[in-house]
Amino acid sequence: MTAADIGRLGRGRLLGYGVGSVGTGVFSAVPGLLLLYYLTDMLGVPAAVAGAVLVAPKIWDVLLNPLVGAASDREAVRTGRRTRLLAVGAATLPVAFALMFAVPGGVAGGVGGAVWSGVAFLLAATAFASFQVPYVALPAEMSASPAERTRIMSWRVVCLTVGILVAGGLAPAVVDLAGGGRPGYAVMGVAIGLVMAAALVAATLGTRWVSSRPGPRQLGPAAAFRLARGNRPFFALLAAFVTQALGVAVMLAGAPYVASYRLGDYGLTSVMFVCLVGPSMLAVPAWARLARAYGTVRCYLAASAGFAVVALALVPAIAAGSLVATLALTALAGVCYAALQLLPLSLLPDTVHADAARTGHAQAGAFTGLWTAGETAGLALGPGLFALVLALSGFVSAPVESPVAQPAGALTGLLLGFTALPALLMLISLPFVVRYGRLALDPAVAPAKENV
Repeated sequence: MTAADIGRLGRGRLLGYGVGSVGTGVFSAVPGLLLLYYLTDMLGVPAAVAGAVLVAPKIWDVLLNPLVGAASDREAVRTGRRTRLLAVGAATLPVAFALMFAVPGGVAGGVGGAVWSGVAFLLAATAFASFQVPYVALPAEMSASPAERTRIMSWRVVCLTVGILVAGGLAPAVVDLAGGGRPGYAVMGVAIGLVMAAALVAATLGTRWVSSRPGPRQLGPAAAFRLARGNRPFFALLAAFVTQALGVAVMLAGAPYVASYRLGDYGLTSVMFVCLVGPSMLAVPAWARLARAYGTVRCYLAASAGFAVVALALVPAIAAGSLVATLALTALAGVCYAALQLLPLSLLPDTVHADAARTGHAQAGAFTGLWTAGETAGLALGPGLFALVLALSGFVSAPVESPVAQPAGALTGLLLGFTALPALLMLISLPFVVRYGRLALDPAVAPAKENV
């Protein structure tokens, strides 16, 4: 069955695809939300070293993802499916994830703990690429209709929201219920890993019906990327999405620190996270309707600017210690965050289909390899960037059993890192969104087919 043969997809197939985002949402959110705090406040790893631990595996992932994308396209040419790589990622990611938070007591302090978590994170990032790259490629092959692809993405973003809520709402709670400290994090890693495994396996089985047809012949990575270079709307959209992913990742990394050191209760991490992500489940359908009425690019611009404004408004709310105002503004940011997830992902398959007309090759794997590489870079650099803010502002790392008073500069730094820095990154992304809108309307970006 090909995309052209498919009309309106049934809910079973939409759910069969979307449920995979529960698992990918967990992995995208938990390391950014909890791993930096785990390293600095559970293992006593210095902030600069902890930041390097989070960034280094993701640099590998950025290099790996385009290669996985090309491999996914080659598999699709040979077999007509992308199932094999999905299955490999589904089987290995949950195990590596659990190991990240299971540092043995003998190596828990300093360098030993950093190395253990870093190696496990590297393995998890590799497994994640094996699943995520072909997974993101599937919507372009599930339907030839832009409207139907928006439906697919709506289901995916709702499921992604569930996964992120599991990560941000359930994971810290499991840590507390398991007694806190390193043992609590170890239990959390296993419990959340099981949730992730169920979602990834379900999506692997639920998308076996999708027929992949990348092109008339198998392209090597170099040829595929030479073709991809000509897709200027794709790269404008990618630049916007990566910059915004970086901003969101910075905010996620800062949430436990704001909860602990500005609001006085680490347990508020879960509440803040639910307020940020929870509105997405209600806001996604609303953004989809607004996009149909006013245009996807206009809504994307409005949501990006709105997120920046709300992030800046959080500065006085948190500085004043107003929990109600902080949570209300965080929920408002969550409404904008829903659009930042839905709208660029709805536009991505359009760039793939437009490029197929230009080149004769619907290389969904090549483009999603580049896309997930960029997303991975943003999510990885976010905690690293926040760790740099901590280091520059004088934050003092210490195990939770031996708490220390933070200097005033560190308290100011973590506040601005959580608010002003994400706002700045959102503003930087706006020209890229505008450029995408202009290029997507320009017939010069879709020239005649090129030879490779």
